[in-house]
Amino acid sequence: MKNTVAVLGAGIVGVSCALELQRRGFDVTVFDRTAPGRETSYGNAGVIARSSLMPFNHPGLWSSLPRLLKNSSAGFRYNPLFLAKNLPWALKFLANTRAAVFHETTAALDALIRLSTAEHLRLLGEARAAHRLRTNGWLFLYRSEEGFLGGQLSRDTFKKFGIATQVLDARELAQLEPHLKPLFPRALWIQDTASVDSPGQVVEAYARLFTARGGRIRQASIGGLRRSDAGDAWQLSEDGGTLHEASRVVLALGPWSREFAKKALGLSVPMAYERGYHMHYGAAGGASLGRPVYDTGGGYVLSPMEQGLRLSTGVQLTDREAPRNLAQLDLAERAAREAFPLEERLDKEAWLGSRPTLPDSRPVIGECPGRSGLWLAFGHQHIGFNTAPGTAALLGTMMAGEACAFDPAPFRPSRFLG
Repeated sequence: MKNTVAVLGAGIVGVSCALELQRRGFDVTVFDRTAPGRETSYGNAGVIARSSLMPFNHPGLWSSLPRLLKNSSAGFRYNPLFLAKNLPWALKFLANTRAAVFHETTAALDALIRLSTAEHLRLLGEARAAHRLRTNGWLFLYRSEEGFLGGQLSRDTFKKFGIATQVLDARELAQLEPHLKPLFPRALWIQDTASVDSPGQVVEAYARLFTARGGRIRQASIGGLRRSDAGDAWQLSEDGGTLHEASRVVLALGPWSREFAKKALGLSVPMAYERGYHMHYGAAGGASLGRPVYDTGGGYVLSPMEQGLRLSTGVQLTDREAPRNLAQLDLAERAAREAFPLEERLDKEAWLGSRPTLPDSRPVIGECPGRSGLWLAFGHQHIGFNTAPGTAALLGTMMAGEACAFDPAPFRPSRFLG
């Protein structure tokens, strides 16, 4: 019983944590209602990028807030009722645009992403999934000189952290991605970036590696979590009544963490949801992309995937279970067709997922205050795939009582709980 761990959540964060804890000698079981990598982890753009250290709530947000509040762009939409119900979260989110918080967040995320990149490369090799990896960077596209100048804070931040980039003019962009339409006078090539052609398949490969090494994955919903009467273990009860015990628990349920923490533990987590949609397309006339591209003016990412070209939308703040609203996807598709010769939609319906976001755009990674043996790993907003293996490495180090590779304080759960 001493070294048993129950990981709640079989997304990229939960599976990465399970692999890391298994590597450290723990006896690990993963619990989830669905198969690994089929929820939020499935639908992202597949980018492993150091440039993702830029939080949405950065100091430049205030200047673009009037435009965003019009609720008409492809890059950002919101449900007014959701914001009204979650006003404390929204106010804290805006308060964290302060320069001091921004500097702390970017430094913390840079350390986490650098660790994650190295861990991803190791795991892709061990899981025999390295064939899914590209290492040729990704592109930020600008539809005007004004748009390019508006990205100066990002470029300054990338330079500060030593992220390799190259500014491209229209001719240089055409040489790199010849099938993009001549719409962009400027682009930024973020060179030390990797990407994969199927995030869901990568999570499944990691899960197969975990089970091949003796780990267990149980497809079941956990309805309850409590300390045992003796106080030396955690008891997990499935919705069907089956009871499990483990000496430690890792809560890595992504956007479901807030609801579970409240229902099972009485904890109030200040979490909102960045809903995103994606759709796959063919390319007309043999056109192709060599790497993911982010159209900063169009508000979408277009990524070459195993299933086709994946168009991923920006942020939509709404309830996790809110009805579909495809207006954002339709706007993104219209913008993408201006930039690239897309064919018809390949999927019967759009995929959607909700990305869990805390007020300072950092996940919680660490032991829950006042609840010994309960470890938290959630709140990774839209960079969960990017940062999951680093999260696992950091969590495993702390659970083993070892010195961390970098200061974990910016991710401490006590900043919101306890």
